[in-house]
Amino acid sequence: MKKGLMGVLSLLFVILLTGCQEEATPEDRLAEYVSHWNKGDFAAMYKDYLNKGTKELFSKENFVERQESLQKDLGIENVKVTYKKPAKDTEWNAKKPADFPIKVSMDTVAGPVEFEKTITLVNETRDEAENWFVKWDTSFIFPELGEKDTVGISTSQPARGEILDRNGQPIAINGKGEEIGVVPGKFTDEASKTKLAELLGTSVEYIDRQLDQSWVKPDQIVPIEKVAKNETTLLDEAIKISGVTYRETPMREYPYGEALSHVSGYIGSITAERLKELKGKGYTEADLIGRQGMELLLEDRLRGSSGVRIYIKPPEKGAETITVAEIPAVNGETVSLTIDAELQEKTYQAMKGEAGTSAAVNPKTGETLALVSSPGFDPSEFMLGMSGEKLEELKGRPLNPLLTRFAYSYAPGSTIKPITATIGMEAGTLDPTEGLTINGPTWSDPSWGGDYKVTRVHPEAPNPIDLNKALVYSDNIYFAREALDMGTETFIEGLNGFGYGEEIPFIYNLKASQISNDGKIASLGALADTSFGQGEMLTNILHLASMYEVFITDGVMYKPTLLMEDEKSQVWKEGLVSAENAAILRKSLRNVVVDGFAPAANLPSVPLAGKTGTAELKAGGEERGKENGFFVTYNSENPTFILAMMIEGVEDNDGSAYVAELVSTIFAPGSGE
Repeated sequence: MKKGLMGVLSLLFVILLTGCQEEATPEDRLAEYVSHWNKGDFAAMYKDYLNKGTKELFSKENFVERQESLQKDLGIENVKVTYKKPAKDTEWNAKKPADFPIKVSMDTVAGPVEFEKTITLVNETRDEAENWFVKWDTSFIFPELGEKDTVGISTSQPARGEILDRNGQPIAINGKGEEIGVVPGKFTDEASKTKLAELLGTSVEYIDRQLDQSWVKPDQIVPIEKVAKNETTLLDEAIKISGVTYRETPMREYPYGEALSHVSGYIGSITAERLKELKGKGYTEADLIGRQGMELLLEDRLRGSSGVRIYIKPPEKGAETITVAEIPAVNGETVSLTIDAELQEKTYQAMKGEAGTSAAVNPKTGETLALVSSPGFDPSEFMLGMSGEKLEELKGRPLNPLLTRFAYSYAPGSTIKPITATIGMEAGTLDPTEGLTINGPTWSDPSWGGDYKVTRVHPEAPNPIDLNKALVYSDNIYFAREALDMGTETFIEGLNGFGYGEEIPFIYNLKASQISNDGKIASLGALADTSFGQGEMLTNILHLASMYEVFITDGVMYKPTLLMEDEKSQVWKEGLVSAENAAILRKSLRNVVVDGFAPAANLPSVPLAGKTGTAELKAGGEERGKENGFFVTYNSENPTFILAMMIEGVEDNDGSAYVAELVSTIFAPGSGE
């Protein structure tokens, strides 16, 4: 009896509970469906919410996997589906469909997508229970998407920005090159294949792989190698081989080649390491990227941004595609440098392939007009891809053309003497009219001890030696004594005022000029050495040219700039020399050229002023070391630019007078100065 009673009571409880539950409304069901949609839970949407007709048309694989794949491939995220809620007193009729206006928005790799639709729910009986189910088709993915349509994605590449000089001359541009190829039907001789491989520095196996591609036909050109337009000798040799030809192809060009190679740099294939560093910034394994110089430093501005398009392609032949979303490609910027490419070329040629560096600045603005590292290299060779063997050969050359010499600092030798004079004059310890009596080729202070002596460059200089004679004869003893008179503290303070020991404010990373390895001068002997640019003093070539600005500007040194867009005449240092003292030094610098020991620079029609310098690089125990020669100069009547040049290894080539001779060709009549 008890068991029977309990069964009846349980049945009554279930009936009462069922009677108390309200049936789900279409809105309830839609709210649940939209919640799954926003979360990308397509499996739940398919299993529990789609009506019978939809499931008959679309399999689970078609519904779930397709949408999951599209979300991944198209970068779909931040999906937000909303619907317009019905009035609270809406009565639902199970025999009629329920329509709801919905709004769908999402972000994709091609930009945002947003559309409005009407979604319909129908009442169906399933598992002996009635409920509301969603009618679905592919237009809820994208409004224009048909059942048999395909969704595609395409990218468009931007044009890389170009680099121009101050006058609009091309430094790095999107130009043309040549693509060497072979016509298989005419390229049948194995000996020809070997000859072409040797000429291009590739392998016969590589050429065979190119010829074995599925699309190759006997009369079609098969590309083998791209070369720069200026490779005329190589191109001439290539077409002598039967079956070999070449045709024009888009290519990055570096019209000034070696002369601007260390400034322009080059683009090349992106490395695996760099690709990892730039993850998420749109780079792929196939991209070219700035690898050195301004191509590297300006990469973010030059590369532009790729375009992306999501489209729908109907199955009918010839049917036009429909754009779902699109971000157009944005070309890279064109950037103009302050460089005067013709002056750069002229300076590079004047250096005759010698190892060295040069810099030219506008003394009234600080603009960098030339920045040369010699010898240079051909940027096109790196852009097109260089074999390991070729790279090792370049690295092994005695003059090291891959070394960017203008980025380093060097012992400036006697070119620092006008700066030493300036510091002493401004400190009041050096009277330019007062002469010192200096006898003999060497001198040392008794307090130094040891064997160290200061050696004169020209011991024949007539006494008394005042500042003008000291500069003309480049007298080391005069400047050593003046440095001792002003003292270590004053001298260091003066050099720091000229920017020694601090970062050079420049877009290109240049090694700072230094007074010594620790910024101090440890002894009076070191003070004497530093006064004429030896000891541990090192000076960057661009900084050296900039320091000479003070003689033209009466004490102002401007920040060196390299971009035309940069503000001109930004003061880096000021108050370095009075107008009166600057005038005295200008006169002496002119006399250095007229009366000094660089006769080649004493041009009859161009009144150059400046200072030579020779720095000896001698290791311990050596009787004689290598010498770097310098010349810093400008047109004293029309100082449109100051040019500083350093040539390595001049010890057997007339020293700094040789450098002055090279520089004079830049200023000589007919040179365009």
